[in-house]
Amino acid sequence: MTLKKIFDYLAWPVACGLLIALFFLVFSKQITPLLSPALANVTNNLPGTGPVSYADAVKKTAPAVVNIFTQRRVANQTNPLVNDPLFRHFYNNSNIPQQERLQSSLGSGVIMNPEGYILTNHHVINGADQIVALLTDGREAQARVIGTDPDTDLAVLKINLDNLQAIPIGDPSKARVGDVVLAIGNPFGVGQTVTQGIISAVGRYGLGINTFENYLQTDAAINPGNSGGALIDARGNLIGINTAILDKTGFSVGISFAVPIDMALRTLKDIAEHGNVIRGWIGVEAQKMTPQLARNLGLDINLGVIVTAVYKESPAYKVGIRPGDIITDLNGIALGDGRKGVQFIEQSRPGDSITLGIQRGLQKTEVKLVMAAQPSR
Repeated sequence: MTLKKIFDYLAWPVACGLLIALFFLVFSKQITPLLSPALANVTNNLPGTGPVSYADAVKKTAPAVVNIFTQRRVANQTNPLVNDPLFRHFYNNSNIPQQERLQSSLGSGVIMNPEGYILTNHHVINGADQIVALLTDGREAQARVIGTDPDTDLAVLKINLDNLQAIPIGDPSKARVGDVVLAIGNPFGVGQTVTQGIISAVGRYGLGINTFENYLQTDAAINPGNSGGALIDARGNLIGINTAILDKTGFSVGISFAVPIDMALRTLKDIAEHGNVIRGWIGVEAQKMTPQLARNLGLDINLGVIVTAVYKESPAYKVGIRPGDIITDLNGIALGDGRKGVQFIEQSRPGDSITLGIQRGLQKTEVKLVMAAQPSR
C-alpha cells in the first residue's frame, strides 16, 4: 500500500477522533463546575472519609461555650503559736483578727437555651462566693447558681443577657467508638480552646468519680479549666459535658470523661423546675458482688450486688431487706455487675414500683416496693 493510500485511509478516522476530543474538552469545562459540589458530597459521604476542617462545627457551637471564673473567700492558715496560751498572754489574751484571702479558679460552661441557663460541673462552682461567665463576644455576666447535683457532678447556672446563642443538642446514644469529637473549653485560663480526638469508649463506669457514672471516654485533650465545657460531634452537636480526666498527673494523658448530654438534660430539667434533682430511692447501700466475695460467703453466685446497709424507714427496710442480702435482678432483668441497677436508679422517679430478686443465703425470693424520694443532703 502506497503512502498516499495509507493517508487517505486514516484521514477521516483521525479527523473524527480530533473533533470528538475537542467536543468533550469544551463540554467538560462547562459541566465540571456544575458537578463539583455533587462530586464533593459523594466523596465526603464515602466510608472512611471525613471533612478536612471542623471549622463549621466549631463556628456553630463555640459561641455557646463560656469561660467561668469563680472566687471564694478562704481563711489564711494561722501560726500554731497563735493558740498557745503563753503566746496569747503577751497579747493580753486578745483575739487576733482572722485574715482572709480570695481564691480564684477556672472552668467552662455551656449555654443551653436563650434564657441563659448554663450547664457546668458541680466541682467548678462548689463553695464559690462569686461566679462570672465570660462569653466569646467579650460580654460577661454574674452567674447565679440555680442548683447542683453532686451525684453526677453537674450544676445549673443562670445569667441575664440578651441575644444568647444556645448550643445544638446531639444524641450520645448514637456515639460510636472511633467517632471524631471536639472538646471546647478554657484550659489553664488561656481562653477558649478547641481540641480534637475520638470516642474511646461509651458507657464507662466503676471509676469511683461520682455516684452515677455512665461516661463517654475520649482522648481529646482535656486539662484543668476544661471542666464543664462542651464535647461535640463532628457536625457541631453537643453530646457531653466534659467532667474528669484520669488524674495521675493532673494534666491530660489521653483519657478523659464526659457526662452524656441526655443524662445532663434530665438534671437541668429537674433543677430548673424543682431546684434539685428528683430521683427514686430504695434506701440501701450496696457493693458489687465479686467471685472472691462470693467464695468468702460460701455462695455459688458472683453477679448482682450485696446489700451492706439499709436505712431505717426506707422502702427497702419496710419490705424486709437486710444487710447481707444479694440483689440479683431488677424487674426481672439480671443486674450483672450492678451497672444496670445504678442506671435504673438514676433515671427513676419517686412512686415508681419495682420488683427485686433477692438471694438470702441459699434461699431466693422476690420483693416489691415503691420508691421514695431521695433524701436531701
